[in-house]
Amino acid sequence: MIRIDITGLDDPALRDYTQLTDVKLRSAREPAEGLFLAESAKVIDRALRAGFRPRSLLLLEQWLPEIEPLLAGFPEVPVYVGSSAQLEEITGFHMHRGALASMHRGTERDAATLLAASRRVVVLEDITDHTNVGAIFRSVAGLGADAVLLSPRCADPLYRRSVRVSMGAVLQIPWARLPEWDEAKPLFTEAGFTLAALALSDTSVELAEFAAHRPERVALMLGSEGPGLTRAALARADEIVTIPMDRGVDSLNVATAAALALWALRDVPLAPAARG
Repeated sequence: MIRIDITGLDDPALRDYTQLTDVKLRSAREPAEGLFLAESAKVIDRALRAGFRPRSLLLLEQWLPEIEPLLAGFPEVPVYVGSSAQLEEITGFHMHRGALASMHRGTERDAATLLAASRRVVVLEDITDHTNVGAIFRSVAGLGADAVLLSPRCADPLYRRSVRVSMGAVLQIPWARLPEWDEAKPLFTEAGFTLAALALSDTSVELAEFAAHRPERVALMLGSEGPGLTRAALARADEIVTIPMDRGVDSLNVATAAALALWALRDVPLAPAARG
């Protein structure tokens, strides 16, 4: 670990940490530059354990004793240390978690390869809220799904807010980008997946019934808040699945719906009619 005390806020080496509150800019910049940010000692530890390599760290001095052991295998990594005021001016927000790490993203996974190695996956179509993406990844990790597939316009799972909300689960769960539906649908068909769209429909089957007779390989499709899944997605679905609601409520927050569906589809014995 190479400690560097911050003396000038315009140091080009600190560029990874500037303008963090500009979501649009950071969402474009971070993938293009091959980096993402891990916030807090716990998430940094999970990123390192998951095999991600650090570019640099930015932190308050009080966090050095906790961070230094994590970097034992990375003696060449610079650690920029500054005051709370300095860090806030650099990043644009108060760093109450005390530590940020800029990490290399690594090579993106191939969707077809990921599907071949999975049995239960989640497909996120055009979900642009980073909080929802992070929460869904946390449910995927906790409730036993194997991977997440993202539409081309879905939010970046490695954006700082998604990583934080997921408690680092986005660093543990394999994910990949899908092409548009004309090309994406054959990937699921060839891998033997049933595409189950979580949506409202007159021809839908209730979640409990679908779960009781679930196919061997299931891809659970979830759409954005408000509009839900697109017509293109619904046209490719093999099943439409609905969570029954009371009191005139027609739907749940997408992250909540994902958690309920994943719990229902967890590995439990199938109903007798589905065996054999």
